[in-house]
Amino acid sequence: MNAYDDIINLPHHVSQKHPQMPMLQRAAQFAPFAALTGHDKALEDTAYQHEKLLMHADDSLEAE
Repeated sequence: MNAYDDIINLPHHVSQKHPQMPMLQRAAQFAPFAALTGHDKALEDTAYQHEKLLMHADDSLEAE
């Protein structure tokens, strides 16, 4: 016997008090969530450091 056999075929509950939320609004409520806060800043910092490193390498190649 499966753990969900008793509820698997029950009908989906639809509230009589609250209207259903449109799918677009349901999706929008999760849009502002950022799981990796600060990730964009870390990427920008890393890109900046690599650009500086490449510019320094180019300058040293031109000096030779």
